[in-house]
Amino acid sequence: MNTPEARRPLASRSTRWAAFIAGAAVRAGFTADGISILSLVFAAAGSAALLYLPQPWNLLACATGIQLRLLCNLIDGMVAVEGGKKSKVGVLYNEVPDRVADSMFLVALGYAIGIPWLGWLAALAAADTAFIRVVGGTFGLPQDFRGPMAKQHRMAVMTAGCLLGIGEYLWNGGHYILKAAAWVIAVGAVVTCGTRIRAIAAQLKAR
Repeated sequence: MNTPEARRPLASRSTRWAAFIAGAAVRAGFTADGISILSLVFAAAGSAALLYLPQPWNLLACATGIQLRLLCNLIDGMVAVEGGKKSKVGVLYNEVPDRVADSMFLVALGYAIGIPWLGWLAALAAADTAFIRVVGGTFGLPQDFRGPMAKQHRMAVMTAGCLLGIGEYLWNGGHYILKAAAWVIAVGAVVTCGTRIRAIAAQLKAR
């Protein structure tokens, strides 16, 4: 059975600044697939910065890497669809780099807070949210991007954790905020797996 085309609903896609950047990328000759790969570069840089740069610069660099990764995730789809530069393998470039980027950030987060297993749990749960979404698509259902901890939510929580963590570090040298962010992401992603499974089951029963 064919999987319905999946495109995450994003309000930012209709903003002028996003249209300007996407248009500039098209005029500069960037491809959607190339921008998807660039998102991996930013994810790798942000994750490495979190682990190896001194505090609090590691937190600032990681937050920057997250946002640049998300910008690429936004622009690659706009270049492909609005810019008319879809490729035959675009669906792979749309999905695979996202899963790798999520894992890099979340595993790095676990090691940065000294709880490696929590980072691995968050990464596994994050990958499972996407897996469940795609499974729904294989049943002919619209792909479900619901939360409470979808990709944009996970990255928002991690960004906030990094930025607020800078203040905490400068205040008392602690990193409890970053630990809290990791717990919220891990538990939230597990809950999201459950909400998506229930939604798919309800739609299958309603057929």
